[in-house]
Amino acid sequence: MNTNLANKVVLVTGASGGIGSAIARAFAAEGATLVLHCNRNLANVRRLQKELGSTASLVAMADLTKEAGVKKIFAQTVKRFGRVDTLVANAGWWETRDVPLHEMSLTQWHKTMDGVLTSVFLCAREFFRIVAKQKNGNAVLIGSTAAVFGEAGHADYAAAKSAMAFGLTRTLKNEISRLAPHTKDYCGGRINCVCPGWTVVPRNEAKLGDARIIRKVTATMALPKIARPEDMASAVVFLSSDKLAGHITGQTLVIAGGMEGRMLWQADEIDPTIA
Repeated sequence: MNTNLANKVVLVTGASGGIGSAIARAFAAEGATLVLHCNRNLANVRRLQKELGSTASLVAMADLTKEAGVKKIFAQTVKRFGRVDTLVANAGWWETRDVPLHEMSLTQWHKTMDGVLTSVFLCAREFFRIVAKQKNGNAVLIGSTAAVFGEAGHADYAAAKSAMAFGLTRTLKNEISRLAPHTKDYCGGRINCVCPGWTVVPRNEAKLGDARIIRKVTATMALPKIARPEDMASAVVFLSSDKLAGHITGQTLVIAGGMEGRMLWQADEIDPTIA
């Protein structure tokens, strides 16, 4: 099916990661022009750019928690390609250790809020300024099932992703539609959010090597398998297509095999005599 994404300029933040690189590959397959952002892992992004071959692309390196860095990558993009049609706000921060709230430092809390939420605020703000000039554009924010179901040991991450997936997404869909109004020939500016569940990416490799954890995270899924990055990429491409998803905005799509919640206890942790 034709997505009409050929030659559209798509900026993917966090393109060096498992989900980000899969998103970039999916857009490249549709003929889009890509801006591949990374913070530190420049080698990965360079390899991805080489892999994409003839796809028109630009590598942009910046710390997205810094206002100057965000301004720089959007300025580079406009200078090189003249516009930005789609923002995919995929970059984020995750403390790999489980840290319960009563043991969490204020430093960790601030680092996660900046890495997950402030970075998206800065990117969306810069993108919206461009949308206001070109009267066209859409965005997809990458949330998490932690936003929907919570995540014990990661209250900072769950809180930041929930703010993104609900309050921010549903507010910005009303703002972008005024900056890029619906016309007879254009659906109007749109913004949506994709919330991945557990996905096979490098940062999860250690945990997903534990059969007990796999059983725990799939226990409430109708489709009991761990997602692949391509599952997210396909949804992002769909939502970015004004042809396929032109009347979809302000939505939060959970991609987690029909997950209904978190399995909080293993069987051997429950005493049925007092349940």
